[in-house]
Amino acid sequence: MTAPAPPPRRTGLARRALPLLCAAALPAAAQPAPIRLIAPFPPGGSVDTIARLLAPGLQERLGQPVFVENRSGAAGAIGTLAAARAAPDGLTWLFAFDSHATVNAINPDAGFNAVRDFAPVMLVATAPMILATPSGRPWDDLAALLAAARVAPERITFGTVGNGSLAHLLMEEVQQRTGTKLVHVPYRGGGPLSAAAVAGEIDLAVASRAGLAGQLGGRLRGLAQSGASRSPGLPDLPTLSEAGISGLEAEAFWGVLGPAGVSAMHVARMQAGLAATLAEPTIRRRLSEAQGVDIVASSPAEFALFLAAQTARWTALIRARRIRAE
Repeated sequence: MTAPAPPPRRTGLARRALPLLCAAALPAAAQPAPIRLIAPFPPGGSVDTIARLLAPGLQERLGQPVFVENRSGAAGAIGTLAAARAAPDGLTWLFAFDSHATVNAINPDAGFNAVRDFAPVMLVATAPMILATPSGRPWDDLAALLAAARVAPERITFGTVGNGSLAHLLMEEVQQRTGTKLVHVPYRGGGPLSAAAVAGEIDLAVASRAGLAGQLGGRLRGLAQSGASRSPGLPDLPTLSEAGISGLEAEAFWGVLGPAGVSAMHVARMQAGLAATLAEPTIRRRLSEAQGVDIVASSPAEFALFLAAQTARWTALIRARRIRAE
C-alpha cells in the first residue's frame, strides 16, 4: 500500500502572502471607514490649507482615514450643499468658511438652509482680513488708495473669494463709509485670488493672511487689517480704525459642521478630535505664525451662537445693499 503524499511545502513567499490574503478576505466592515472633510473652495486658499493641516491629527485621534475633498463653486455653496445632503453618519463633515453666514441671504436658491441643515461642531479659528495691493501699485496706505478712488470712481478694483463673502461685504461697508465706488472682482477661492493679485490683475486683494498664500510683505503690500486691534503677527499693519474708518471691524472665520441629524455622540467625538489636534504645539505654531489665524477651538454651543450673530449682522447689510449672487 502506497503511503499518502505529503502536503505541498509552503515556500517563504507563500508564507508571507498568506496573512495578506487573509486580510483581504476580511469583510469591509472590519476596515475603518474613511471620514470626508468637505472644503467648499479650491486648493490653495485658506479653507483648503487649514483643513489639510488638521486632517493628519484628526486621523490619528479618530483612528480612521481622514481626507479633504475640494468641492468648489458658487462662493462655497456647491460644497456646502453636498455636505447638507450627506448621510448624518459621522463620516462627512463640512469645513466651513465665513461665507456660511451669508450664503442664504446672497443665494436664496442655494438648496439648503445654512442653520437648519447643519449641526455646529467647532469654531476653529478667526483672523482679521487684510487689504493688500500688488507691490507695483503706487499706494503706500489705505488713505492714498481711497483718495485715488474718489478722483476716479469705479476704476480701482478689489478682489475677494466670491460675491457675498465677508471680504466683499466688508468692502461694501468701506465704500459706504468713505463715499467711494470700487469695482468688485469675485474669484472662486483664495488660491485664484492670491494668484490674480500677485499677477497685478486687481488693485486690491481682500482676504485673510492665510488666503493671501504667504505673499504679504513680498509681492503684496498690506494697507490695513480689519480686526479690532493689530494682529500680533502683523504689528506694523494698522487697523481700519487707525486708517481713518472708525468702528468698522470684521473677521474671517473657519469652522466645522455636520449634516443635520448627526448624533450628539458623533459631534462630541469630532469636537474632541479637533480640540486635541489644535492643542498640538506644532499645529498651533503653523496656524498662528504661518497662517496668521487666532485659534478658538469652541464648543458646539458657542459656535452656534457665533454663527447666529454673524448671520444676523451680514444678512442685514446684504439686504440693505441689495447684493445677490452673480
